Amino acid sequence: MSTEKVIVEKHPTYWLVRINNPERRNALSEAVVDGLIAVTAEVAREKAVRAVILCGAGDKAFCAGADLKERKAMNPDQVRVFVGKQLAMMNAIAASPKVWIAALQGACLGGGLELALSCDLRVANTNTVAGLPEVRLGIIPGAGGTQRLPRLVGMAKAKEMILTGMRMCAEHAQAMGIVNRVAEDHEAAAIELAGELAKAAPISLTQAKRAVDAGWDLPLEAGMLLERACYDVTIPTKDRLEGLQAFAEKRAPNYIGE
Repeated sequence: MSTEKVIVEKHPTYWLVRINNPERRNALSEAVVDGLIAVTAEVAREKAVRAVILCGAGDKAFCAGADLKERKAMNPDQVRVFVGKQLAMMNAIAASPKVWIAALQGACLGGGLELALSCDLRVANTNTVAGLPEVRLGIIPGAGGTQRLPRLVGMAKAKEMILTGMRMCAEHAQAMGIVNRVAEDHEAAAIELAGELAKAAPISLTQAKRAVDAGWDLPLEAGMLLERACYDVTIPTKDRLEGLQAFAEKRAPNYIGE
């Protein structure tokens, strides 16, 4: 589905989802959050889709964070409700059976960086500026930033970013481990990455993502058991047999997500 503030381009093995709020630097307005919630639920049902590319309209921002103009009109209770909805949207992306790729450009700040962190992979163009400046606005990151960032880059680096509100360029973000790839054309790089994912079986990608994410904080022995459970899901699938047959016949497999 597409809405006024979230536009979806559907391709056979990936969807390109664009935040369409350029006049507000693709800020996370209520309409944007509602649109992303709807898209996340819809794409989860598409068996052939391996990846979702999330990007921003225009050339100034991936997402500059909260829509402060809209937020200013909310009372404290309304703010709490909205921030909860925003976090639920990002958690849904993180838990999605699809691989989400954030294609970053320009401003990727506050809730925008938290949105990118909820994705599985991140590519950025050379004009990207990333940061969590919330402490300079009298708040803290409230949509997963204080939890996802330390798990990605380590405690000390995350504290430096969060407590100082520092901003960094794409190359710095890549060196820290926030960004996977830096390219002049971030959308082309994300599409290329989605093409690599399209070579894998959909169920395999889902189970591999689950094994990594759910096993992250487990003791090694429990993580190994989880990995085995995820592996077992792939055993009875048609795609596993197709993969073996394609290997034997020296051809590309035709995976169907079953």
